[in-house]
Amino acid sequence: MRIALFSTCIGDVMFPDAVKATAVILSRLGYDVVFPPEQTCCGQMHVNTGYQREAIPQIKNYVDAFADPSIDYVVCPSGSCTGAVREQHEHVASRYGDAALVDGARTAAAKTYDLSEFLIDVAQVDQLGAYFPHKVTYHASCHSLRFIEVGDRPLQLLRGVEGLELIPLPNAEECCGFGGTFSLKNAEVSAAMMQDKVRHVLETPAEYVTAGDASCLMNIGGGLARQKTGVRVLHLAEILASTKENPWSPTAAVYGKEAML
Repeated sequence: MRIALFSTCIGDVMFPDAVKATAVILSRLGYDVVFPPEQTCCGQMHVNTGYQREAIPQIKNYVDAFADPSIDYVVCPSGSCTGAVREQHEHVASRYGDAALVDGARTAAAKTYDLSEFLIDVAQVDQLGAYFPHKVTYHASCHSLRFIEVGDRPLQLLRGVEGLELIPLPNAEECCGFGGTFSLKNAEVSAAMMQDKVRHVLETPAEYVTAGDASCLMNIGGGLARQKTGVRVLHLAEILASTKENPWSPTAAVYGKEAML
């Protein structure tokens, strides 16, 4: 089975280790993982701020990269971007694109999965041989919780990690305040929401906060770091890729030799 990895723009630029970890996980499961080099932003920021017509080139690019019939599935380490592809692309293409783009957007969206969805629903595994001997709490991002509704799939995967103590996060359903351009247009409200999330994290004994969306981790991690709490953020994929033989390194963020292949 051939799996295409959609890195997302924030993953590519700011969280490359989460993207590498996703590739490592899928490769360990025996999938043929490919990385279409022409991929770029999914256009979510354009659509969410009202620039739907301007998002057409990004949608076309996604279709060109991933609608290829030789690709069985597209896996993305981001609930937010997965949601944009599945819920926005066909709709926007139908308004401002042509019939071919609508058909391509529908085809590409139908085989695009968030990492946790793919592992539980398609690969049908919740035990990946992962090892992460730390106290971890999970933040359910708004898009993963309400948009694509991954439910408890990430929690199932975390419960299968040897050595990991999963700690419930108080008020877990509350937004962290990032919300893309919301954090720019409503900075004070966003900052207050982030502080609430940080406070709830600190109510737990967790050493790490994990999530399936890098943007949330960036926001929460910034708040934790500014307060010098010592609590770190780590993408779900990075925890799932860590094993006894190839543990995740907090300094190098490398998974051993196989992550560099």
